[in-house]
Amino acid sequence: MSFSSDEVNFLVYRYLQESGFSHSAYTFGIESHISQSNINGALVPPAALLSILQKGLQYTEAEISIGEDGTEQRLVESLSLIDAVMPEVVAIRQNMQNQQKQTTKTEPPETNGAKDEPAEPAPITTTTPSVVLPPVETMEVDQSIEIPASKATVLRGHESEVFICAWNPSTDLLASGSGDSTARIWDMSDNPSNPNQLVLRHCIQKGGTEVPSNKDVTSLDWNCDGTLLATGSYDGYARIWRTDGLLASTLGQHKGPIFALKWNKRGNYILSAGVDKTTIIWDAATGQCTQQFSFHSAPALDVDWQSNQSFASCSTDQCIHVCKLGIDKPIKSFQGHTNEVNAIKWDPQGQLLASCSDDMTLKIWSMKQDTCVHDLQAHSKEIYTIKWSPTGTGTLNPNMNLILASASFDSTVRLWDVERGVCIHTLTKHTEPVYSVAFSPDGKFLASGSFDKCVHIWSTQSGQLVHSYKGTGGIFEVCWNSRGSKVGASASDGSVFVLDLRKL
Repeated sequence: MSFSSDEVNFLVYRYLQESGFSHSAYTFGIESHISQSNINGALVPPAALLSILQKGLQYTEAEISIGEDGTEQRLVESLSLIDAVMPEVVAIRQNMQNQQKQTTKTEPPETNGAKDEPAEPAPITTTTPSVVLPPVETMEVDQSIEIPASKATVLRGHESEVFICAWNPSTDLLASGSGDSTARIWDMSDNPSNPNQLVLRHCIQKGGTEVPSNKDVTSLDWNCDGTLLATGSYDGYARIWRTDGLLASTLGQHKGPIFALKWNKRGNYILSAGVDKTTIIWDAATGQCTQQFSFHSAPALDVDWQSNQSFASCSTDQCIHVCKLGIDKPIKSFQGHTNEVNAIKWDPQGQLLASCSDDMTLKIWSMKQDTCVHDLQAHSKEIYTIKWSPTGTGTLNPNMNLILASASFDSTVRLWDVERGVCIHTLTKHTEPVYSVAFSPDGKFLASGSFDKCVHIWSTQSGQLVHSYKGTGGIFEVCWNSRGSKVGASASDGSVFVLDLRKL
């Protein structure tokens, strides 16, 4: 058996991507020259590194359990991955297995409890303790709320993990973006059991011809009326597509991967954030760069519009900047996080800005002051994303209180009363990192997606689990359609699925 360093590097790169370490994956990919290898990533299945490690672990266990005479003895205790790469631990376990076999072979026959002589004490054996990860606590889900597979529509077509999905705001078109360098538009309106799909291939010019970019589609967003879809890619280009799948514009100004991309409400500008430390406002009609902002000292990770001309951006440099079109410096900057800031979101009124970070805190900021309004500390691991509810003053649900949801790698989702700065519900049924949360349009429900392969739907009022569905891959994204009747989700195994809540 032989393998190249390129193959090992590619598997490590894919593992980092699939585990959510997108920034580490990018850095590793650059340093190991992944783009120069001839490996077709679309042919490599998800979780390939974990699969090959698991097989190696099983082979080592088989070596230990099978003796020189070819007989097999069941392992008393499974090996951990760290045990398997420590020769002295493997040797000790082999000795233990051999002793167990000898004991089994020489054990005297039963004599109905009668013994002629007292038994000798058993020999004392010292062993090196094995390194075993603590068991994951599994949360039981009430079967009455489980959504059966027959009630879900699974959409197959992507050839790699699907990082993101989003419903069209006007119709039941679901867009998805994948590591196979394509986005897809699925029509769930006419024949939801067998929907038509449009494949949006992300290509680049090479030698005068168009070739697949072989880069991940990292972000996508529909414009306000659902007539255009914008996508951002690891190839450094943003693109605008029509609903019939035709490419309308290619936006090229970033010098590296695009991590986030958003339309403004009016639909005349697109905002993007890149690894090149800059954010760009694009003219959607011409595809030209209107203004580029270079205020961050490290990759920009997320952006969010405050108004049609002003926005906030965050970065691995731990800073948040608020910028406005036509002004050549930030109109406000916020500092306070002690690790990279993963996501930012303005509340529906554009008054309060929420941010979440690898420092395990959630902070609320106001343009009226320099320090944070609230510093919310309750999660025990990194907070990956946040969402505001579509409720409160100025929304379609003015009689409901405004709340904020946070999703963390500690496997929990928390709902916050931002006015009081307190956590009102902790949602604890997930058993792996939670990558996505989304409120229903009426604000009464919250969907959450985790790498435990589950999509949970919760009541925002009571915090109770209402529905649950287990897919076939880790969940990267969840989203509601505009009527609140369907939940879409995208997963690490290349699947996209839709839950029609009207059928439940």
